[in-house]
Amino acid sequence: MSVKTVLFVIDPQRDFCLPTGSLYVNGAEDDMRRLSAFVSKNRKKLFDIHVTLDSHHRFQIFHPLFWRDVTGNHPPAFTRITQDDIEKGIWAPAVPAMRDRVLSYVKGLAVSNRYQLVIWPVHCLIGSEGTQVTPELFKELCAWEDETIGMVNYVTKGSNLYTEHYSAVKAEVPDPADSSTQLNQQLVDLLTEADIILVAGEALDYCVYNSIKDVASAFGVDNTRKIKILEDCTSAIDPNAITKIKQEFAAMGIEFVDTTYFDK
Repeated sequence: MSVKTVLFVIDPQRDFCLPTGSLYVNGAEDDMRRLSAFVSKNRKKLFDIHVTLDSHHRFQIFHPLFWRDVTGNHPPAFTRITQDDIEKGIWAPAVPAMRDRVLSYVKGLAVSNRYQLVIWPVHCLIGSEGTQVTPELFKELCAWEDETIGMVNYVTKGSNLYTEHYSAVKAEVPDPADSSTQLNQQLVDLLTEADIILVAGEALDYCVYNSIKDVASAFGVDNTRKIKILEDCTSAIDPNAITKIKQEFAAMGIEFVDTTYFDK
């Protein structure tokens, strides 16, 4: 029986991967060039392809429009907003009735012990060019579909107003009233069926990292070793985070490989 190798690509979108993008990750355009060549060369070796797409509104908890200070100004990009900031009135939601909701959210972030709330530049707006897959990679994904008579599984994430959604399979703090923020069991099940999962995309220290953590947690320890990260097809917003991520994943049995994977 042939090995089922799937490609799992996290947010290969213009806003992250092109220098003109609003939240460009340094080096991402080269990652996408290498990934495109990898797909082109290995179409018949890829049993399935899953691609996640960040899909946002202007008014969301991690965009400037959502917040105001006491003078009515919106926070600049990369501002971090804490529970203390909200309780002291340093930052407040632009819609005052949302205060209790957002306070509960930042408390939930503290419990999850992943990140503080970060205000990002407006990015990946639904309907915008920035949310599109980079042209070179999209061309190769279409070519894979044509040659294999397959269908790329495009998974949108991140449209809930009240939560960040770095991970491909669940939001940072799931909203009980919104199933799209809770564990995407269908995607987890599809990945579980694979023998090897090759992971690429942006950014290594946010959406890729959290996607792998959540998928590995949903898998259980016996399946974690099937995950392999294409190191030359992902970059970090903070390069200083890479060493720690590698150590953490190595302890989980997750291997870093590169686009020569099938050549060995």
